[in-house]
Amino acid sequence: MSDTARAADGDGVQRSSTVVVPTAGTVLSAIALVALLVPVRRGVVDPALWAAAAAAFVATGAFLARRHGLLERRLAGTVAAASSLLAVVCSGYAITQGTLGSVVVPGLEWSVSLLFVAFFLAVGAVGVGVADRAGVSGQGLFYRLGQTVEMTVLGVAGLVGITIASIFLSIPVQLAGGEAPELAWTVIEYLAFAVGLGGVTVGYLALRERDLSFIDLDRPTLRTVGWIVVGLVLILGANLGISALMGALGIESSEHTTTQRVVENPDLLYVIIPAMVLVVGPFEELLYRNVVQKSLYGTFSRYGAVVVASVVFTLVHILAYATAGAGEILASLSLLFVLSLILGVLYERTENLVVPALVHGCYNAAIFATLLL
Repeated sequence: MSDTARAADGDGVQRSSTVVVPTAGTVLSAIALVALLVPVRRGVVDPALWAAAAAAFVATGAFLARRHGLLERRLAGTVAAASSLLAVVCSGYAITQGTLGSVVVPGLEWSVSLLFVAFFLAVGAVGVGVADRAGVSGQGLFYRLGQTVEMTVLGVAGLVGITIASIFLSIPVQLAGGEAPELAWTVIEYLAFAVGLGGVTVGYLALRERDLSFIDLDRPTLRTVGWIVVGLVLILGANLGISALMGALGIESSEHTTTQRVVENPDLLYVIIPAMVLVVGPFEELLYRNVVQKSLYGTFSRYGAVVVASVVFTLVHILAYATAGAGEILASLSLLFVLSLILGVLYERTENLVVPALVHGCYNAAIFATLLL
């Protein structure tokens, strides 16, 4: 943790006596509770919804008890974080089963899903509960929130960078006239992917006055190969296990937009599969692990940084999986979040970009290769 983060936290006594953090947790979990109770009051029959509401109620009580000194900090933080996590899981499951609890905002005619509101507020409550258990002060919580927002903006900037690079790289084709085959556009797409993410990475490092030594690239060793093998086993096993669990629970997921393109034109795989290993894996891991995750090490614990970086990584993939309904998208993103955690831990353990880059790229290539079968 950096000196700035330590200063933001203050000493242990000050952290224990603050009411800012449990108050923030109370507000988040209480609003989540209300959002969950509205559909219940309207007669929505869904055990997962009721379980989520019960968990949010317990979390609210734990935060309130902590705020008023009725529960010890560590115990209250543990109960609040665990209950909020249960609310996240149960509300998320309810969403995947089609329960949205939508309401229309008066005057705007916008439809808002109360379960999604509860889901995201409960996610925030989990973070606040963990922070309170760790003794983080209100100032420290605000500082961590700022870092999370900065890294999220950086992640979105990566998407913008890809778009801008794609526009410039397509200019020669457009000037030449005629219609380029989809295969050629796919090559341009992945070149733009590399240029866009690479450019944003270099730009951010320059902005923060860091040189290329910040990038963790080491020569492959037997240890590196071992971690890559372990990583591939873990990530493929997690995919199979979670997919099987989702199938057993009746949870459907959405397809990646690239998968839909491949179904229509299988020849694209001759570009996509090698691009996954040579471009997507290396450049996504460069930005989201080597820059985003590593930048968070000075503010969060190592594994806290893994979680926050995985949240950022998952959020920037929303559009890529927006091929079905809200429940299916959430299911796909949940799986992606778990797989991102594995990549984050691999990077944290090895401090070598080569490991998560190759695991990520080979995993993606393997998934698309199955489409050839």
